[in-house]
Amino acid sequence: MEMREIGKSGISTNGFALGCWAMGGGEWWGSNDDEMSVKTILRGLELGINWIDTARVYGFGHSEEVIGQALKQTDRSRVILSTKCGLQWYDDGGEVHVTKEGHTIRRDLSPRAIRRDLELSLKTLGTDHIDIYYTHWQCKTYGKVPVAETMGELLKMKKEGKIRAIGASNVDMAVLKDYEAAGGLDAIQEKFSILDRKAGTELLPFCEERGITLQTYSPIEQGLLAGKVSDDYIPKKGDVREGKVWWKPENIRTANEMMAGWKDLTDKYECTFANLCIKWNSMASPNISVLCGARKLSQIEDTAKSMDIPLSQEDFLRMRRDADEAIRKQV
Repeated sequence: MEMREIGKSGISTNGFALGCWAMGGGEWWGSNDDEMSVKTILRGLELGINWIDTARVYGFGHSEEVIGQALKQTDRSRVILSTKCGLQWYDDGGEVHVTKEGHTIRRDLSPRAIRRDLELSLKTLGTDHIDIYYTHWQCKTYGKVPVAETMGELLKMKKEGKIRAIGASNVDMAVLKDYEAAGGLDAIQEKFSILDRKAGTELLPFCEERGITLQTYSPIEQGLLAGKVSDDYIPKKGDVREGKVWWKPENIRTANEMMAGWKDLTDKYECTFANLCIKWNSMASPNISVLCGARKLSQIEDTAKSMDIPLSQEDFLRMRRDADEAIRKQV
């Protein structure tokens, strides 16, 4: 199995990770079976998916609680654990991000706020360190909290041994360069799929040049590229997919037409559409680690199959051409 280093951290992964946002449940994802989520995490470890990713805000701490339960049932040294800071609902610090479930969530990357997040995450997860610690969302007002101040606190955490590597999520080039100037990142986390390659325009080339890992989220467009969504499907109000461009009925139809043309590929590789798209994502760059959400055994077992698909370069390019055509049709 191919191993990829996370930035320059010395931490290695096989290039695939389990995303645990949905395990937080709530309005974002609906009710959750915590026992099944724990089994999913443990099964992922058995299958070789040892990078577990979450965030303090997912389920307002509940996703971390579920992962903490799983960590009690395995050897912590087997797990690469990442979580995120900077979205808080405890006070009026920072800038309003969104209101959810009666909470006003704020972007707050001040040293005080991210230190509080770290200590709460360590306690909830039941661990003495986080392997990769991300800032979740950056300040809306550029420079409101200077990146150097945020990075200064992150570097203190690293020196204390409470985190091993530093990452930033949802960045643009200006912010990414500020992080690099202030101390350097091992990873960024950005949306990237065969139907949404914006991160590949500037961010990915920069990461390749600087040796930064790009951990890609939503590689199957939050379930659309599993090929099981009807053409007329409309997300429920409050659903995480509501308002997303590829979840408009017209675009769902376009995506389904694209996948229908890949039936020979799923037959050839004896895999699902999701497998194809996850493997394609991984092959887009050796600096990529693909983050795949799951909270059921069937989902993590299907994701694991993606790792071993021998997708040829010819088929990789064919899929990209088909996706280019679908993107042109997007409304």
